[in-house]
Amino acid sequence: MPFPSLIRLLPLTVLLISRAAAQDSTTVRPVILDEVVVTGVSRATLIRQNPVAIAAVSSKTIDRTIEPNIIDALVKNVPGLNAVKTGPNISKPFIRGLGYNRVLTLYDGIRQEGQQWGDEHGIEVDAYNIDKAEVLKGPASLQFGSDAVAGVVSLFPWLPKEKDGRLHGRVLTEYQSNNGLTGFGMRLGSANTDWFWTIRNSCRMARNYTNAIDGRVYNSSFSEFNAAATIGHTSEKGFTTLNATLYDNLQGIPDGSRDSLTRNFTRQIEEGARDDIKNRPLVPRTQLESYTLSPLHQHIQHYRVYTNNHYRLGPGEMDASLAFQQNVRREYSHPTATDQPGLFVRLNTINYGIRYWTPAFANIEITIGAGGMYQDNKSRDATDFPIPDYHLWDIGSWLYAKWRHRQLTLTGGWRLDSRLLQAGDLFIRPDAVTGFNRQAHPSDTTGAIKQFPALDKSFGGSSLSIGLAWQLTISLKVNMARGYRSPNITEIASNGLDPGAHIIYLGNRAFVPEFSLQQDLGINGNFPDIAFSLSLFNNNIRHYIYLSQLVDAADNPITDAQGNKTFQYEQAAARLYGAEASLNIHPSAWQGFAFDNTFALTYGINKRPDYHHKGIGGEYLPLIPPARWIARISQEISTPSPSLPTLTVTAETEFNAAQNRFLALYHTETATPSYTLLHLSVGAFVRYSKKNQLQLQLQVNNLLNTTFQNNLSRLKYFEYYTTSPSGHTGIYNMGRNIAAKIILAF
Repeated sequence: MPFPSLIRLLPLTVLLISRAAAQDSTTVRPVILDEVVVTGVSRATLIRQNPVAIAAVSSKTIDRTIEPNIIDALVKNVPGLNAVKTGPNISKPFIRGLGYNRVLTLYDGIRQEGQQWGDEHGIEVDAYNIDKAEVLKGPASLQFGSDAVAGVVSLFPWLPKEKDGRLHGRVLTEYQSNNGLTGFGMRLGSANTDWFWTIRNSCRMARNYTNAIDGRVYNSSFSEFNAAATIGHTSEKGFTTLNATLYDNLQGIPDGSRDSLTRNFTRQIEEGARDDIKNRPLVPRTQLESYTLSPLHQHIQHYRVYTNNHYRLGPGEMDASLAFQQNVRREYSHPTATDQPGLFVRLNTINYGIRYWTPAFANIEITIGAGGMYQDNKSRDATDFPIPDYHLWDIGSWLYAKWRHRQLTLTGGWRLDSRLLQAGDLFIRPDAVTGFNRQAHPSDTTGAIKQFPALDKSFGGSSLSIGLAWQLTISLKVNMARGYRSPNITEIASNGLDPGAHIIYLGNRAFVPEFSLQQDLGINGNFPDIAFSLSLFNNNIRHYIYLSQLVDAADNPITDAQGNKTFQYEQAAARLYGAEASLNIHPSAWQGFAFDNTFALTYGINKRPDYHHKGIGGEYLPLIPPARWIARISQEISTPSPSLPTLTVTAETEFNAAQNRFLALYHTETATPSYTLLHLSVGAFVRYSKKNQLQLQLQVNNLLNTTFQNNLSRLKYFEYYTTSPSGHTGIYNMGRNIAAKIILAF
C-alpha cells in the first residue's frame, strides 16, 4: 500500500485500537513512563500529555553512548534525527529531512547563534557537560519563531541537584582508537537552599581518522577547548542564574585532493592559477599520523553570557532571559600566507525573551510570550566574502493554551513574527602587495568592484498550532502546526566562496519566507513487558529553499581553479513525509534483558511542476536520509562482587538502506548503497565508597570495519576525478573505532 494511503487510513485504525484498548483496560495495567520535558510546551509537561512529537535523552543514555560529538550521540538515540557531517567533529542536526536554519539549537534555553548557513559549520557546545537533551520534531515556530520550522534540539548543561552545601561533580576521560581522540572533562558544583554555583571545563584533540579505503583522511583532525561557569540564587518565589561559556576549536577540513593513481592524499602549496589540483605533492606519512593541524584549517570561537530567571508573580509565573553571544570564525585557506584567513566573520547576537503563565482556570493554562534577537555580522581581515556584512532585528509575540481533563489534553496557539535584514554596499579590490581581495571602504572605491549591493528586506509571518493527546491504554497524539522561516543571509545575498565548505554560494534577493503545514499522528503504548510507538508525519512547505549545483554547456560542474563548485539557491514548493517507530521488549521474567528497536523513514519531493514524475532528475529533494533501523540487545549481569555489582553487555546493529531517491540533476547528489554496522559495548559501575562509584564504558563501533559512505556525509563529494583505479570516489566514513570512557562521580 502506498505510504500516503496508509496515512489516510491510520486515523480509523487508531480509533478502533483505542476503543478496544479502553474496553480491555481493566485487565491490562499499562506502565506509564513519566518523562518530564520543558521544550516547546507551556509548563514542564509529561511526554505522554504533549501532542507534539518529543524525544528526551537522559544523562545516563548520553554517558553510555560514545560518539565523536554530542549531535552524533543524539542521532543514535532519536529516530528521525540525522546529521550532515563533514568529518568526525562536525555534525549539523537534521530533523525529518530538514536542517541548516530550519533546526533551532538551544543551549540552556538560549538560541545557539553561529554561522548556521555553512555546510561545515557545526554546533559550538561542550559535549562533555550536556546533562540531558530534548528533540522536538516538527514545526516549533510557535514559541521559538523563525528557524524552528523543522524542530528544536535543546541541550541542558549540568547543575548540582543536591542542596547539601557540599562539593559535587565528576571527572570524565575518554580515548578513541581510530583517530586517537583524547578527551578530558571536569565539572564541579555546590548548592544550598539559597545559592548554587558550577564550573565546567573540557578539552579534546584528535588526529586524522582512518578507514580501509582511504587510509588516514588528511586534515580531519581537531583540537577543542571549553569552559563555563554558573552562579545562581534561589528563593521560595523562584531563581536567577548568571552564566558564561567559552568554546574554542581548531578544526581541520579535508579538501579531498589526491594522486590519481595511488589515491594518496595531496596538499595545496600554491595559490590561484599556480595551484594544479591534480599535481599537488603527496602528504608525508608523518603529517598524516600527527596531531598537528594543517596550516589550512578553521578556528572557531564562541562566547556566551546570559541570565535565566523564573519567578512566581502572585498566582502566575514569569520567565525572562537575556543573552549576549559572539561567534568568531576564521578559515585559513592560503598556503602561501598561512596567517591570513580567507573567511573571517564576527557575529554578535543579543537574545531576549519573556513569558508569563496565567493562573489556571477551568482546567485551562495560558502562556503569553514575546522574544527575539538583534544581530550584527561583519567580515574582518578576510580575502573571501561569501556573504555581506548585515544587521538583523527579529521580534515575535505568541499565545499558547492548554486544556486538560482526565485523559484528554488539548493545546493550541498563535504567533506573529517580524524580521528586518539590512546590509550596506560592500566593495572589494585586490591588494597591491599580496594580490588577495580586500574589503574597500565605501568612501574610496577606486579600482574596486561592488561584491554586494545594499540590502533592505523585511519579512513577516504567523505560526499556528493545534493538538490533542488522548491517554488510554494505548495513547493517541494528533497535532497540526504551521511553521514560518525567513530566508537567511546566504540564501538571500550570498555571492562568493566559503573556503571551508569548498562551495561558491549564489543567493537570490527575490526569495520570500518559507511556510510549512505539518500534520503529526502518533500512537504509543507502555506495558509491563513491552513498549511501542508509531509516529507519522506529512509536511507541505511553500517556497522551500534548496541548493542546486551549476554546470556549463557541456554539463560539467562550474568550478574555480581549486575545484570549488558553484551552487545556486532555488525556491519551490516541497513535501516531506515519513514515519518513525520504536519497539522495546523488556520481559519482567527475564531480569536485566532489553531488546530495543527504532526505525525512521523520510521522503522528500520537490513539487515544482516541471519536475513532476522526473524522479532523480529533479523530483527528489537533496539531503534526505535513507531508511534507518537500529536494533539493540542488552543484558545486565549481576555479579557477587560488592564493588562491581553489575555489568551491562550490549550488541547493536545499525542498518542504513540504500538511498536511490536523490537529486541527480546537475550532478548535485549521487546514489548511496546500503550498509550495516555492528557495534558492541560493555559498561560497568565500580563502587569505591559507600556513596561514590566509577563508571566504565568500553565500546567498539563498526566492529567489522565496514567501509561505507553515509548519504549525508559531505566528504562523499570531495573528489576531483570522474573515475579512480580502485573504483571508489569521494571520502569514506570512519572505520573500526575502539573507545573507552571513564567517569568518576563524587
